[in-house]
Amino acid sequence: MGVQGLMGFVEERGAFLTELRVRDTKLVIDGSSLYHELCFASALDPRRGGDYGPLAAAARDFFGSLRACRVAPFVVLDGGRGAEDRKLRTLRDRAAQRLRAADGLSRGGRGGAVVPLLARETFVQALRRLGVPFVQCFGEADREIAALASRWGCPVLSLDSDFCVFDLPGGFCPLNHFRWRSLGAAEPRRRFVPARRFSAECFCRHFGALDRSLLPLFAVLQGNDHAGPAALQPFLDAMRWPGRGGPHRRLQGLLRWLAQFARPAEAVENVLKHLPKHRREEIREMLRTCMEDYTPSGVNLEDFFRTGQYECEAARRAGLPPWVRDALAKGQLAPFVSNALVLRSVFLRTQVENMRRPSAHSAALPIRRVIYGLLLLPAALPCAKTAAPSGETGKLPVVCEFDRLQTTLKKTFVEAARLPTGFCDDGFPLGDLVEVPVSCRQMLLLDTLEVKMSFLESIPSHLQLALAVTCYWVHHSEPKVELHHLKALLLMIVSGELHGPTNDPDPTGLCAEDDSIAHAEFLKWKEKKLQSDAFDLDAAHSFCQWQCCLQMGLYLNQLLCSPLPEPDLSRLYSGTLLHRLDRELKSTPSVENLFSSSPKMTQLYQVLINTVESTLPPDFFQKMTKTKPESCRKKKKKSIRPAPSQTQHLCNGNRFASLAVDD
Repeated sequence: MGVQGLMGFVEERGAFLTELRVRDTKLVIDGSSLYHELCFASALDPRRGGDYGPLAAAARDFFGSLRACRVAPFVVLDGGRGAEDRKLRTLRDRAAQRLRAADGLSRGGRGGAVVPLLARETFVQALRRLGVPFVQCFGEADREIAALASRWGCPVLSLDSDFCVFDLPGGFCPLNHFRWRSLGAAEPRRRFVPARRFSAECFCRHFGALDRSLLPLFAVLQGNDHAGPAALQPFLDAMRWPGRGGPHRRLQGLLRWLAQFARPAEAVENVLKHLPKHRREEIREMLRTCMEDYTPSGVNLEDFFRTGQYECEAARRAGLPPWVRDALAKGQLAPFVSNALVLRSVFLRTQVENMRRPSAHSAALPIRRVIYGLLLLPAALPCAKTAAPSGETGKLPVVCEFDRLQTTLKKTFVEAARLPTGFCDDGFPLGDLVEVPVSCRQMLLLDTLEVKMSFLESIPSHLQLALAVTCYWVHHSEPKVELHHLKALLLMIVSGELHGPTNDPDPTGLCAEDDSIAHAEFLKWKEKKLQSDAFDLDAAHSFCQWQCCLQMGLYLNQLLCSPLPEPDLSRLYSGTLLHRLDRELKSTPSVENLFSSSPKMTQLYQVLINTVESTLPPDFFQKMTKTKPESCRKKKKKSIRPAPSQTQHLCNGNRFASLAVDD
């Protein structure tokens, strides 16, 4: 993230960072940096898919500390990759790094930074719940962050070393030096957050008479997310960097070399002298474009925070309908939607899963295809109001997906799904989707998840989407979901209802107020030490598939303007708890009665499991006996499945029957 090696050099020297007491000020926060930092500060277990409750609690505590110091936060999040997709190479490299880290963790390694799949969505929900002002940019947020902070003259809080290069009147505070857990001063009116601020003046003085306007050129020559040194290699090879070897020798050499020039234009000409003549104009333009990345954006976020209107010329040029632009800016649609719509290209984030099996994202492929159909089909099929290009009538558009194939990052082209006939009869273009009746949008959502609304009517409304996704997951998971996986997942969901009342207006919604005994017993059970903390990779893979299905279920629900309420992720998923429940259910089935002291929780669990099972064939969870030891077959004759010929007949009539075969 940012300029290669710069933050390490700044940290090593220390003198470039000055003490700062942050209080009574506005603060522009790089949201992407913050949620990553909070993820790792919350000690989330990436091997088990994360624990979103601690992440939401960390966000609450962070903004609570700012409030105590009278700091007004404004969070700015990265959006999609932008129409030009200039960071594609960098994003592919990072995706490959995440894949390697996830692979290492799956094999028992301790290192590696793998952010849980729904961490960003959990963070956005927390911002909304806490009332923290935030915006999601159309593309990368750096220039818009710099413009807003410059307008207000306040600091920027981030982990991105690019902010060392921007000319920021209020300065740049590295997030790792922002001690929000250790407030200074005992008196409430004098409280402050101890922090450190990067001093560009000290930095430039260290390298002689280096003019600050040369820092953007330094960033490009050193290498950043938009420009690598490959095109500039002849120049770099021609330079003789003074001093001894070390990780920062070239960085310091570049800065000292640049200090001899008064302005960037003069330095650029000297760079070009070392490059082949036929490439000079091309590289001159590349340098100009990359240096412009360090000038503040023309987007006025102050207007957005005042009026709620996000005016971005790049989003308008991309042809996004107004309601889509508005929903993206307000975080009501994910960047995934923007990338699929504008670039027809998406990255699917790798989790800690079984790398010998197909990607966990494979289970959610049918949901993604419907999302692509909603975004792209009206412009491609005859049912659209806009005619298809000549020669392409009736063709299905495709989206390029970057996902793993075992331990390698691969791209696959996926066709959009044709929308159901009833939904597409009137040829709704994307711009008119908000005007489609809620009943039609809900029907498309539930048809995609293969659940009827009648099955969900007994479920509290804030859990309906999660349960619909669970039904879909059981049908589409490969290898098949085991019964103890399902029970563990539903017990985890029920445990979230013990953590306090929801905002659910549904009168059937549950309140934990009368369940203090069950809550106390649950906490006591959680505190028991386990004899073994063994990691079950196959269970992890199955639960990764559930998160993938939930992620795409959320995105589809958002794209359809939320015909079902969005579940609170901080209460819905705890990977640590889920894996423990799954492990104990296999050895101690009585754990299923964990909430027996609460009639309401017991009833909720029964309703949830009965609903899922009602969508399955009666024998779905019965195992094939051919994998059982001979002794087990003698003891359990009643559970013997049909003979091979009968089983083959079953598979022909039941598309889920193949999931009933053990590995």
